[in-house]
Amino acid sequence: MKTEAKIQQEMVVWFRNNYQRLDKGVIFSIPNERAGGYMAMKDLLLTGLLSGVSDIIVILKGKVLFIEVKNEIGKQSTNQIKFQKQVENLGFNYYLVRDLETFKKIILSNSQVVTY
Repeated sequence: MKTEAKIQQEMVVWFRNNYQRLDKGVIFSIPNERAGGYMAMKDLLLTGLLSGVSDIIVILKGKVLFIEVKNEIGKQSTNQIKFQKQVENLGFNYYLVRDLETFKKIILSNSQVVTY
């Protein structure tokens, strides 16, 4: 079974090779892991740390997608579910993705096809 980190790496590499390098979109993650020590956590919270934020954010023309990566047995935490509800209530798309092929389908279905 692949780790969530490996699945996420595959998605980022595919996207960067097929979209970002062609200026069709941007993909990024915000490391949102717990830091050691009380003061470090307090400082991170004050500078914007938000528990439950999706693993990846994808910006396409006119769209922002929030992608949570889980392996085949992974489950969302309570904070991740709360973040998903907040994002969806604001009108954005949030996806729970477990493999590269599903991610590709999501990107392709949200990309605007330009014809000349």
